[in-house]
Amino acid sequence: MNEILTSDQNPVDGESVIRKVVVGVDGSPASVAALREGARFAADRNAALLAVTAWHMPASYGGFPVGWYPDLDAKSTLDAAAEAAFGNELPPSYSQLVVEGLPARVLIDESRGAELLIVGSRGHGGFGGLLLGSVSQACAEYAKCPVLILHGAAAAAPAPRAEHSLAQAGQS
Repeated sequence: MNEILTSDQNPVDGESVIRKVVVGVDGSPASVAALREGARFAADRNAALLAVTAWHMPASYGGFPVGWYPDLDAKSTLDAAAEAAFGNELPPSYSQLVVEGLPARVLIDESRGAELLIVGSRGHGGFGGLLLGSVSQACAEYAKCPVLILHGAAAAAPAPRAEHSLAQAGQS
């Protein structure tokens, strides 16, 4: 007899799987908006919200400046973005991850098993005229789950509830 599994059951052993929504955070206004949107999606899907910040020091830099700790700097950026998005009251399912590595690669790796990956279309760096940043473009192409990329005005202001915006998109 074949058993129908719900999306929160592990097909191997039947145990519950923790659902997660992953948000890429670099401290930019778009990533703060992505955190807010991620919290809405996570709450709607009874999923955990995972904010991810990655840092990378190219080998050509020759080492870290004295007194600089990139992992602590990245953690500080992540904390500031969470405070900007949520104030002093973090969502109950919120967690953070700071990882050394190329941001796109880290987010693609974290997308495995996620319900959704959310990033801003433009973060810090890059050329102003590009519509998508290199990280968001790589995530859109290679992520292992659906990807939501917040653009322009959508990234600057709190977005409407997910089901409302999806319903509007279907009417246009």
